[in-house]
Amino acid sequence: MKKIKTRYKVLILLFFFFTIYIGKNVFDICSFSTEDQKCRADVAVILGAAAYNGEVSPVFRERINHGITLYEEGDVDRLIVTGGTADQTEESDASAAKKYLLSQGIPEEAVLMEDQSSITQENLENSKVIMEENGYKTAIIVSDPLHMKRAMLLAEDAGITTYSSPTPTTRYVSLRTKIPFLARETFYYIGYQWYRVFFHQ
Repeated sequence: MKKIKTRYKVLILLFFFFTIYIGKNVFDICSFSTEDQKCRADVAVILGAAAYNGEVSPVFRERINHGITLYEEGDVDRLIVTGGTADQTEESDASAAKKYLLSQGIPEEAVLMEDQSSITQENLENSKVIMEENGYKTAIIVSDPLHMKRAMLLAEDAGITTYSSPTPTTRYVSLRTKIPFLARETFYYIGYQWYRVFFHQ
């Protein structure tokens, strides 16, 4: 009986610390989501968010629009659009984003494409290669607010000198859309932190 009580107490304690741990990560993600570090940089890396039949998704469009603002206000000289495709016969997310940028009056020479990635980590690692090829040193990372904490950690590990600038026009505004997105980001953010501990060099 005493052993059962001891185990019960241990489980309660573990649950308590687990809840605190999760809560802290949720707090960190939410508090960082409002931080805009916008400054002068070489490029803006616009993280991909899907395209359908050659048209950028509403979420991706808002990210691209923020990149346009950064370019037009003189904060960056180039825009790197990111995102590949699961089916090689389809147009990549980056290609659809480039078309959208050109339709908005952005000159073609100002747009660079990273079109081989399928996840955020690849977005950033491949963008780092493009930056190195073109002699660019600094980047503003553009994505939805709740995505920024994880994106910045991934950018740091990719070796990019970065600044966070979340889109002010995120499509994740209602609780119905925001809570699932936050839950997903918390899961992947915690998972990546543990991956770094055991596997990241």
